[in-house]
Amino acid sequence: MIALLALASSAVWGTSDFAAGLIAKRRPAAAVVGWSQAVSLVVMSVLVAWPGRAWPGGGWPVWAVVAGFSGGSALVCFYGALSTGTMGVVAPIASLGVVVPVLLGVLGGEQPGLVTWAGMIVAVLGVLLASGPELDGSVGLRPVVLACCAGAGFGVTLYSLDRGARSSVLHTLWGMRATSVTCFVLAALLLRRLGGMQRSDLPALAFVGVADLCANALFAVASSRGYVSVASVLGSLYPVVTAGWAYAVLHERLRGVQNAGIALTMAGVALIAGGSA
Repeated sequence: MIALLALASSAVWGTSDFAAGLIAKRRPAAAVVGWSQAVSLVVMSVLVAWPGRAWPGGGWPVWAVVAGFSGGSALVCFYGALSTGTMGVVAPIASLGVVVPVLLGVLGGEQPGLVTWAGMIVAVLGVLLASGPELDGSVGLRPVVLACCAGAGFGVTLYSLDRGARSSVLHTLWGMRATSVTCFVLAALLLRRLGGMQRSDLPALAFVGVADLCANALFAVASSRGYVSVASVLGSLYPVVTAGWAYAVLHERLRGVQNAGIALTMAGVALIAGGSA
């Protein structure tokens, strides 16, 4: 069940990222993140303020702030990279941020079995192969750098989500969104810009915001009930989903080695599921 939740978060993240990448091709990446997260903050605020809901203790506020700042910054970098580079390349590079929560999880005492370790390595290699044929220098430096920054931010965010969710999943997600939206509001006031969004953009922004929120929730539940290292790898397989949408909608080509990478990723998932059973 834990593996399925983490995989579900990956599927939702991949779909959300594809939709956000399309919007970011015509609107500023920071505005896409800010407005979409503002929508999800409204949703989370309603849930947190629901009558009779207790306010939990624990260390979730600190982790929520860290996750909000790192996650918001990472998404700006990621959507910016998606808007200027090939989606099938940018997403796999950003997914390498999974190294951060895996290392922190192991340093924190997690001990995945040999089969699980093998599955994690195979899955990550599969994701890399999915982008291999395009990493030949034809992709500009800017999207690659942005994707690397996004990956580091995503790694910190995943680990922070896991730590905060051990006290409260709901309140960690709310605090995370409150932090990121506050940063975007301050930036908008400072720059005196709202990103040029129009009413016609609101449905797509709402979809991105709610989908990203659901993915975060699925991951937080999965990681807080199991190993953050394993959940992070499964949750970081979203590039396969993003590449699939890019192939189906934008007709971005998938070469033989990319298809092999997808198959390798699925094999890794099977090993992880078997080793975690």
